[in-house]
Amino acid sequence: MLNLREPLTARLLELAAAPIAVEHDAVAAQRVKSGFEYLDRCFSDGRSIYGATTGFGPLVTFGGREVPEDQCDNTVQHLTAGQGPELPREVVRATMLARVWTLSRGLSGISPHTFDALVAALGTSFAPVVPALGSVGASGDLVPMAHIVQCLRGVGQAWVGDEKLPAAEALRRAGLSPLPLTGRDALALVNGTAVTSAVGGLAVASLRRSFETALALSALLTDVLGAAPAFLAPPLLEAFGHPTAAAVGERLGYWLEGTAPTGERPLQEPYSIRCVPQLAGAARSALDWAGDVVHRDLNGVSDNPLFFEEQDLVAHGGNFFGQPTAFAADLLSMVATQLGNLAERQLDLLVDPVRNTGLPPMLSPRPGEQHALQGVQLVTTAIVVAMRRACVPASVQSIPTNLHNQDVVPFGTQAALTALDQAHSLRLLHGSLALGLRQAAHLRPGTRAPRCHALLEVLSAAIPPVVTDRALDVDVRVAADVLDSAVAEHLERVREVR
Repeated sequence: MLNLREPLTARLLELAAAPIAVEHDAVAAQRVKSGFEYLDRCFSDGRSIYGATTGFGPLVTFGGREVPEDQCDNTVQHLTAGQGPELPREVVRATMLARVWTLSRGLSGISPHTFDALVAALGTSFAPVVPALGSVGASGDLVPMAHIVQCLRGVGQAWVGDEKLPAAEALRRAGLSPLPLTGRDALALVNGTAVTSAVGGLAVASLRRSFETALALSALLTDVLGAAPAFLAPPLLEAFGHPTAAAVGERLGYWLEGTAPTGERPLQEPYSIRCVPQLAGAARSALDWAGDVVHRDLNGVSDNPLFFEEQDLVAHGGNFFGQPTAFAADLLSMVATQLGNLAERQLDLLVDPVRNTGLPPMLSPRPGEQHALQGVQLVTTAIVVAMRRACVPASVQSIPTNLHNQDVVPFGTQAALTALDQAHSLRLLHGSLALGLRQAAHLRPGTRAPRCHALLEVLSAAIPPVVTDRALDVDVRVAADVLDSAVAEHLERVREVR
């Protein structure tokens, strides 16, 4: 069960892919109730409130609909215009959880029954069908959020379990009722960057695992090849001046404890081995910074206006402007791509008989008759180039829209979705490299570092060696899944020891 008094983390967002209970504690309930009552008093006082008593965007100079329920309908109807492929269900549900966290602060004036309905939906497998294209990441993720709200009202399509249904039927199957909206409920639901921050959080969670995987695979490559770990000398890395490089060296040394160099490798290894501390250390610094930014986004309040009862203040501003996560997500894409470059080069080193210290070309047991990793390597080349092409920053692609009301926009949603795609691609590159390392160890048994050997045993238990050529697409994905679990379990053991 998730407690609304605790910070929302990237890992908690991943848990929302399945039905998840959100503890609606008394403090959060009172905040929501008080915020809604204060909004009602503001209506009674005749205050002008954006989107509740006015039109939207550049039409703010015109009056809105007189009946709150009609105004809510107006909000979501004109924004239900998204296009493109569906967002993954886990993304949509993480978005719903992110919005619950923001609304639980009581600064959006949402009605208690609407807040409770969103919490109840998370407790089921209900997942709205939401198109990916439509948000510019400013004024919130208006269009995708409108599709979520429509599904909660019974309009559109939604998933329940693995079945896609008309939204009204999906609600019924999930034991939910169509959501009636009042006050400024509709605007409170759509007028925030929940998609941007949730997707950014999912990308952070995935890349944190992949970072640890990159270290484990780099150590395993060093051990399989019989390379000397001289490049990990602590004085050397401390002299570099970047603490994260020294920390990476320490982690690699931990994995490589007990390794025994063969003496057959060159004095200086290629950069894909020798410079891993410097490359991965920089990646760690960038990942830490981006993760901190996304964490702050997830736990801040993204909406406009905000309602501060104690100060008797209705504050109109720009807390829906997703620039922080836009910058962070673009950096995450760069981190994923450079770690992907590393993995692709490491596999290239492993399959090349000129540089792999006696292993056969393409790690084939009978070159010419069997081709082993040849197809997998071609795919890694395609993946890494696709990642490079996708690495163009979105956070600076501002273009005026909305009659120049939104005259500068951050495109954080696109940046975050790209970062998540890059994280998924990196997992496939790591799965490919793991497959190569498993094959190399089959051809030349004898890993020397116990921790590397243990990781190799887990991979070997899940994936047979390539004796005769077979389809390897599924094996790559299996290897990626095995790495996620094995590295996570390893990190947990390290924490327990410490």
